[in-house]
Amino acid sequence: MNNKVAVITGGSRGIGKAIAEQLAVDGYDIVVASYNKENAKAAAEELSDKGYNVVYAYGDVSDPNSHKKFIDVAVENFGRLDTYINNAGICYVEDVPSITQEGLENIFSINVFGAVYGIQAAREQFLKQNDGDKIRKIINASSITGYKSGKLLPSYSATKFAIRSFTESAADEFASEKITVNAYCPGIVSTSMLDSIDESVDKISGLGKGNFIQSYTSESIALGRPASPEDVANLVSYLASNKSDYMTGQSIQIDGGTNLVN
Repeated sequence: MNNKVAVITGGSRGIGKAIAEQLAVDGYDIVVASYNKENAKAAAEELSDKGYNVVYAYGDVSDPNSHKKFIDVAVENFGRLDTYINNAGICYVEDVPSITQEGLENIFSINVFGAVYGIQAAREQFLKQNDGDKIRKIINASSITGYKSGKLLPSYSATKFAIRSFTESAADEFASEKITVNAYCPGIVSTSMLDSIDESVDKISGLGKGNFIQSYTSESIALGRPASPEDVANLVSYLASNKSDYMTGQSIQIDGGTNLVN
């Protein structure tokens, strides 16, 4: 009950799972939240087997009640909430003429609505706790495509621009309540989502599987490699720590120097 407590949406795989493990190493008690119950359970059990205090919850982030459920699990198991990480998200590869109403509504409901509902639910819990001058944290997943729209990623990029905007608005509104709100903005990261993007780009462009990642890495990333999930988790570790208590309203790019190329 003395550790800090974090909820991580989309925490069962990829970047979210790496964040969960890194924060556990940092001394956090963790709620791994996922849409898929079995994935959430498996990730939580894996981390528990390593000696960390980790439980799981499942639900749809586009439903406000799911965020309340995630927080209820945190409070029931660990007594409080200190950090809420809106990591869950999806990506579509498409050109603008191919955007559909169904697809647009789905990606915004998960990437944007889901983050906003998480922000609201976390603030509500923070205010209930009456923590005095203690800083509480909300951390959102944006992207480098939230700074410059990615080719064949118009809808995804739009959602990540929106995350930056909501991050700034919430940070401004919540500062007097001792709640900071920041975002992390990865470039391409070696996860199953990147593999899916590569396959979709191949279908559209005919570049061949793996060629998109190889060409993008060599031509557009100064450090010459995609990020690992652990690279991103290290940044989130800082944002979740006391060392970032004076930082709010920031969306920090972690892209291997992509913005330095071209």
